[in-house]
Amino acid sequence: LDLRQKRLDDEATLARLSVEEDLTEVENGFVEFARSYSERKGISYAAWREQGVPAAALKKAGITRTRSD
Repeated sequence: LDLRQKRLDDEATLARLSVEEDLTEVENGFVEFARSYSERKGISYAAWREQGVPAAALKKAGITRTRSD
């Protein structure tokens, strides 16, 4: 239930973001840290994609699909 609420909160936050907002700096930070974070926390490519992270950002971060994704 907590995870569902977190997802709803995150989706609401995403909806509030302006389409025109420059997310380059945010993406660069994500690319820098996402792979090590994913490995530490066991977060898969599929989970990131479901959260709305673009495939291109995952590729830049070195997060790839696995057979289980």
